[in-house]
Amino acid sequence: MGDIRQNQQDSSGSPELRWGVERRLEFLEFRLFWEGRFNRKDIVEFFGVSNPQASADIHRYQDLAPNNIRYDGSQKFFVRGDDFKPILITPDANRYLAQLRSISDGVLAPRETWVAKTPAFDAVPLPRRTVDPKRLLSILEAIHTGSAIQVQYQSMTRPEPTWRWITPHALGFDGFRWHARAYCHLDKIFKDFLIPRILGTRKTKPHDIDASNDHAWQQTITFKIGPNPNLTPTQQTVVELDYGMKNGVLEIETRLAFSYYLRKRLGLDVDPSLRDASDQHIVLLNSDEIDVSQQSVLEGDSNA
Repeated sequence: MGDIRQNQQDSSGSPELRWGVERRLEFLEFRLFWEGRFNRKDIVEFFGVSNPQASADIHRYQDLAPNNIRYDGSQKFFVRGDDFKPILITPDANRYLAQLRSISDGVLAPRETWVAKTPAFDAVPLPRRTVDPKRLLSILEAIHTGSAIQVQYQSMTRPEPTWRWITPHALGFDGFRWHARAYCHLDKIFKDFLIPRILGTRKTKPHDIDASNDHAWQQTITFKIGPNPNLTPTQQTVVELDYGMKNGVLEIETRLAFSYYLRKRLGLDVDPSLRDASDQHIVLLNSDEIDVSQQSVLEGDSNA
C-alpha cells in the first residue's frame, strides 16, 4: 500500500487523483478475489475514466502484484492468478454481504456496488421507519449550533403529543430506529427522542447545555456474551464460531445509553431460564456489572 501512495505522490500533486487511483486498484483486487476476473470495461463504467486510464491502472496493478493477475485471451478477461494474495484489501465477508444487503434494502443499485455477479439472494423485509427530512434537518442544525429547539413529541407515556424544549447533541441508531440524543428541558434529564415521533418543530434558542454531562452517552460498558450453557458442548462450540468468541466470550463495547437496546436486540432482556436454549443461543455473563453501572449513572444524573 505504501508503494502505491508513493507512486501516486510522484505522479501527481492532486490528493483526489492519488486517492482515485488507489481506490480503483482496490476495486480490481476486490473483483479478482470475490469473482476471479474483471475487464477494462468494468473500470471504465464504474469510475467513469477513459480507456487509457483504465489500462494504466491495470498495468500498475500488474507491476505491484504480478502473481495476482493474468490475462485470459479466450475469455478476454483479466483473471485471478494461481498464487493470488491480496495486497491492497483485507477480504471481509461482512463487507461483501453488506453490499448485498444494501441492494436488498434499496440503499444501493446493483451497479453502485463493487459486486458484478450477484448471487441469487434475498433478505427478510423489515418495515422502514420514516424520518421526515425537514425535521431531521432541524435537529441537525440544533446539534451543529448547540441550540435548544422546541419540538412536538408523541411519547408512549403520554396520551397526547406535547410541545417541549430539547437540546440535542447527537444522533443514535438502535439497530432499527434513529433517535436524537438530547437534554429534555421538561423532564430535566438526557434521554432519547425517536425522530419519527417528532411531529413538528418551532423556534430555536441558544442554550449552554454541556453534552459532557450526559453520562450515559459519554460512558461505555462492555457486554460479555457467552454461549447458552444449556446447549450441548458441540452446539456451544458452533455458537462460539458464529459470534467470533475467544475462549467462549465475546466482548461488545457500547455506550451505556445503548445498553437497553443492545440487550433487546440480542434477546438478553429476558431471563434465559424462561426461554429454550435452542431459541436463545447466547447469554449475558456480566449482567450484574451492567446493572450496577446503569444504576450509578441514574443516581448521578438525579443528583446533578
